[in-house]
Amino acid sequence: MMNKKGYRHVQWEDRLQIQGALRAGASVASIAESTGFCKKTIYNEIKRGMCVQQHDAEFVMEYCADYAELKYQENLRAKGPDLKMGHDHAFAAFLEQKIVVEHFSPGAALHYIEDHGLKFDTTICENTLYNYIYRGDVFLVLCKDHLLYKGKNHKHTSTGSKNRARPAKGETIENRPKEILERAEFGHWEMDSIMGTVGSHAALLVLTERKTRNGIVIRVPDHTAESVVRALNRLERRMGAKFRDVFKTITVDNGCEFQACDGMEKSLRARLPRTKIFYCHPYSAYERGSNENMNRIIRRFFPKGTNFDNVTAAEVAAAEEWMNNYPRKILGWRSSASLFRECMEAAA
Repeated sequence: MMNKKGYRHVQWEDRLQIQGALRAGASVASIAESTGFCKKTIYNEIKRGMCVQQHDAEFVMEYCADYAELKYQENLRAKGPDLKMGHDHAFAAFLEQKIVVEHFSPGAALHYIEDHGLKFDTTICENTLYNYIYRGDVFLVLCKDHLLYKGKNHKHTSTGSKNRARPAKGETIENRPKEILERAEFGHWEMDSIMGTVGSHAALLVLTERKTRNGIVIRVPDHTAESVVRALNRLERRMGAKFRDVFKTITVDNGCEFQACDGMEKSLRARLPRTKIFYCHPYSAYERGSNENMNRIIRRFFPKGTNFDNVTAAEVAAAEEWMNNYPRKILGWRSSASLFRECMEAAA
């Protein structure tokens, strides 16, 4: 989960503590816990301070606090003479706090500065910030590994035929009204599930509204069609008569958990269906592009290998709240939650 502590640099006292712990045989994990840093920071610090040390007549490679402090000070003096950021360390520390700790994108971090009227000695554009991050020698911790998107362009091409491994249980996306593709109308959703590690029974059901990109994340006990239907039933009970106006359509893939089309469409409150289900083509995740993007964001909180049996509903709710209140460039730096509220008020 997101670290609630503010970001800080490793100081001289920390280096002495790390040196003593390593010589006592402590693990990186225990050092990270005792100093309050993440394991990646400790690994980077150890790498920085490794040097040849003499013990009696033997020379060994080990971490040295003095050497690490020397390298740190050299990096500070060398950093920035040819960069627009110069020696604006407050600006650099703020960006590392927002991107490394709070999981902001570079663009969102810069927009936060502008939106909140914060003042630093330096002003840079988004492209410049990305260049600095990819240089790898500008920030003490921040690097390309902290970015959600690594600059790769993914073409929307199918890797297989349009023939389905199993017949769709409902109408295909080919029959979905064309205006839904334009995202002009509120109430059209995409739905997918995220599975945990091998042996994990629980999973996450993820729904994304196409116009606002607002998401709903539900922890389900297993990866079955029955659990999906029960989750939609709970949503309908919670929303009441509004459900049909808010969930006009839901687009899903052809996974086994979405095979109960009749159950997903059937209302608990009325004879008319509560929603309309459409099925994507096989091997065409881009047909649920907003859903796939939200899945990638969720993986920041629950990386691959997570056992969802050990994840609480409160942790899932916290991740959902963060995503929906995160400023999005595609929405003019507004949040999904604010746009969703507007659409809900207009539909009332």
